[in-house]
Amino acid sequence: MMTSKVLSTMTLAGILLISVTSLAGGIKARMLARIPVIMELKAKGIIGENNNGYLKFRSANREEADVVDAENRDRKTVYEQIAGNQGTTSEVVGKLRAVQIKKKAKPGEWLQDGTGKWHQKR
Repeated sequence: MMTSKVLSTMTLAGILLISVTSLAGGIKARMLARIPVIMELKAKGIIGENNNGYLKFRSANREEADVVDAENRDRKTVYEQIAGNQGTTSEVVGKLRAVQIKKKAKPGEWLQDGTGKWHQKR
């Protein structure tokens, strides 16, 4: 039982890595176009990656809120598509994605742990 759960998680994680590249409808292009703004907001400490796989404002400064909101909408669409294909929930997919994001984050970026506490990656 435990082995199949680990295998399922690994399979889902693998699918997450390639999912955006296989989406139609311009999601990939939109997400790629937003990267420079998102990276700038992260560098300023305005946003961070929460523990559910979404961007979150860390203060009252909501600079570029339209970009952050659009990114989160597209991430939700991606997570829902993967969840439907894998027979799981978008929440599970988002949490797995948050783990991947944490591993790839650059030093200084803000991340939220499983308890909701924020910290900067070292």
